[in-house]
Amino acid sequence: MRPLLLTILLALSLSALAAPAPFFLWQSKVDGHLTCAQVSPGDGWIRFTGPFRDAGCRVAHDAPVRSRSENAMQYLVSPVGIVRSCFKEKFAIPRQPHLASAARGVLELLPPFDQGEAVQGLEQVSHVWLLFLFHQALEDKPRLKVRPPRLGGNQSVGVFSTRATHRPNGIGQSVVRLDKVEPGRLHLSGIDLLDGTPVLDIKPYVPYADCVSDAHNAMADAAPRLIPVDWHGDALSSAHQHAQRLSEPLVELIEQCLAQDPRPAYQQPEPERRYGARFWDLDVHWHYPELGRIRVLDVQMTSRN
Repeated sequence: MRPLLLTILLALSLSALAAPAPFFLWQSKVDGHLTCAQVSPGDGWIRFTGPFRDAGCRVAHDAPVRSRSENAMQYLVSPVGIVRSCFKEKFAIPRQPHLASAARGVLELLPPFDQGEAVQGLEQVSHVWLLFLFHQALEDKPRLKVRPPRLGGNQSVGVFSTRATHRPNGIGQSVVRLDKVEPGRLHLSGIDLLDGTPVLDIKPYVPYADCVSDAHNAMADAAPRLIPVDWHGDALSSAHQHAQRLSEPLVELIEQCLAQDPRPAYQQPEPERRYGARFWDLDVHWHYPELGRIRVLDVQMTSRN
């Protein structure tokens, strides 16, 4: 009996050792790039999601499991692509899509969706819905109420009545203009997405179904009121030079984003206080010479990683 028991235990041990190690998606801290591997590619990488059974990080390691609520299910999803955006940090990103038409980026599709078959027919579409993750605002404990910036940050409302970034599952959605379709790459404009944003799904915009003529929202009934933006000294000529280098509408991007007054609504800025944000590889600084008006002070190559 004892030799039989030892044989069974040895077989179980060998079976466990033979089982392949799971795969994980790892994200670069530098540029947000994702790669699938069983172990970290090295310093500067963080575990993004997993585990998976396959080397493409497409098949969840375990089947969906029941949560503490008997009727609730947990599902593991993985990105279909990553956005390479003009916005390198959250500050000064428009609060909704299409508020800055000069905001451009590229959605780089991940395997196996980087093949031409996945986007065949999409050239017939002018706009797409992107379902994405607020990857820099994911939280373990869900919030029931949030303080949306539109209300000045001082009034809390139910999370489902807003599009706040801090929300259950961290999922956002944006409708953006589709400028060009290439195998593995979608060129976008009018975006409100941070560089490195993981995209979970892409859906074509259907005008007759998605445009609701009699829709209303008393909390957000109009776009933000725009304020004037002017330029100090050589800031405008510097912006034009960098626009040529980048082949991007940089001046328009800066003006469109700053005209929406990105500061928190509760702040009363003093003229000597400088604000800054990063667009593409540039640091842009501005101040408020008076409340309700912005002056761009300088546009410089960023020194930050």
